[in-house]
Amino acid sequence: MTTNGIFQIGFYMAVLLVLVKPLGSYMAQVYQGEPFLLNRILGPLERIIYRMFDIKTEDEMSWKMYAGSALVFKLAFFFILYLLLRLQGVLPLNPQGFPGVSPDLAFNTAVSFITNTNWQAYGGESTMSYLSQMMGLGVQNFVSAAQGMAVLVALIRGFTRRTTKTIGNFWVDLTRSILYILLPLSLIMAVLLVSQGVVQNVSPYKNVPLLQTVTSPVQATEQTLPMGPAASQIAIKQLGTNGGGFFNVNSAHPFENPTPLSNFLEMLAILLVPSALCYTFGKMVGDRRQGWVLLAAMLIIFVPFLILCYTSEQTGNPLLTSAGVDQAASDLQPGGNMEGKEVRFGIANSALWATATTAASNGSVNAMHDSFSPMGGLAPMVLIQLGEVVFGGVGSGLYGMLAFAIVAVFVSGLMVGRTPEYLGKKIEAFEMKMASLVILVPAAFVLLGTAAASVTNAGVAGISNSGPHGFSQILYAFSSASNNNGSAFGGLSANTPFYNTLLGIAMLFGRFWVMIPVIAIAGSLAGKKQVPPGAGTLPTHTPLFVFMLVGVVIIVGALTFLPGLALGPIAEHLMLWRNN
Repeated sequence: MTTNGIFQIGFYMAVLLVLVKPLGSYMAQVYQGEPFLLNRILGPLERIIYRMFDIKTEDEMSWKMYAGSALVFKLAFFFILYLLLRLQGVLPLNPQGFPGVSPDLAFNTAVSFITNTNWQAYGGESTMSYLSQMMGLGVQNFVSAAQGMAVLVALIRGFTRRTTKTIGNFWVDLTRSILYILLPLSLIMAVLLVSQGVVQNVSPYKNVPLLQTVTSPVQATEQTLPMGPAASQIAIKQLGTNGGGFFNVNSAHPFENPTPLSNFLEMLAILLVPSALCYTFGKMVGDRRQGWVLLAAMLIIFVPFLILCYTSEQTGNPLLTSAGVDQAASDLQPGGNMEGKEVRFGIANSALWATATTAASNGSVNAMHDSFSPMGGLAPMVLIQLGEVVFGGVGSGLYGMLAFAIVAVFVSGLMVGRTPEYLGKKIEAFEMKMASLVILVPAAFVLLGTAAASVTNAGVAGISNSGPHGFSQILYAFSSASNNNGSAFGGLSANTPFYNTLLGIAMLFGRFWVMIPVIAIAGSLAGKKQVPPGAGTLPTHTPLFVFMLVGVVIIVGALTFLPGLALGPIAEHLMLWRNN
């Protein structure tokens, strides 16, 4: 690692941690109904929204009503988005005249964006009209993120309430998440991105003359520059851990991410809300230490994988070293493996983005993971496979980590022979069954989907490399879809009926078969009495619990995915260094 790279990563982490408390405290005020400045400004708009849709804020829901409302809401948006994509050829705001999206791709894309996965089997600038981008994908960036935050708040209420059958009102939680958190942050972010040169318009694409005529593969004297309302969508794509790029190469495109400052802001936005929600959790349950413990566990897992990715990329390719190529960093070159990376960002920022986007359920990229070294590519893959709980998606990452915390206290209870407790609530058979579903369902679809694609002609036809690297492309794709990340390893031709359908199913189950059990846990916990701590109660605010929680996350991930990793990036790494 270089001194400059270490400084950039250190500065990023410092800024992120400084912002955790103020933003987390603000979000707790929003969800607890406390007075704050924006409420005075946007409060009338909130009340108008409730009157328009006949939402009564005092009407709370049981967990079944809450889950049903969330499912109906997303089902309705699925059909709206699917029809919008299919009919975009005859709808306005389509200056390039793009036709409607094919049925299998429209299904895949609609599922992808309603589940906050944002997997993209298409090139945005060659497929989607401005209307589809703004009214379709952009809207889903807000509501899918807000849904995850609403479910988290319902779970927090499950811990804080006693002997009640209700966990809040889904529509109120959804509205407040968008109106007071995601929308203001996105507005600030969009303005900052526009100031850095990110495009924001509805103009037709521009043809500009080339300074030098290109003769291969065909002669060309001009280039087409894509336009569009990019900045507004990029802001929420990052803040809402969505990740879907306005352009095909995502944030490696200079119109999405033109400067070092825009790169820093977009990276910061990936982890900002998930990190701050840890503090929100601690404040809402009445013990801020509980939030810091969860954040500490996330960092303990995140930092080693970041170091692994960075050092692997900075080391470079041993075959090039043996051939006499100088891969050492110097004043004249960045050194290491620069394949697939933007020169203006370098290795440190590429590795930081790759690990941040896969630790969170974001999926945006500023470098191509397919071009990373085997161990450099393993780091983001494992972070996805751990269940998107190391920061994870806004809301969804933290409620996933809380499912692991429930497992951790259950294991500790078995060790000391007492009924396990977490935050004053007994963890019994129902909570364990639901937590097991949260952990096991995404993992099952990763393994089943990878197995199906690896042994069928349609699945194998999509890979661009033979051997372990080709297997890694398939494993990464299903890891990304089932865990609602959305990033692609690259090199996999995924826009086929086989992959569009199978990955779409994996995304659906990976989102809703996790969300529903979490809401069920919230309902069960809300109906229980508060249990005072006793001599046998495991303190969950100590370093001991941090390492127990980290251990559970790592052990479950290792037992589940190590065989698959051994066939992919680990085998490729051994082959690379054996041939050195």
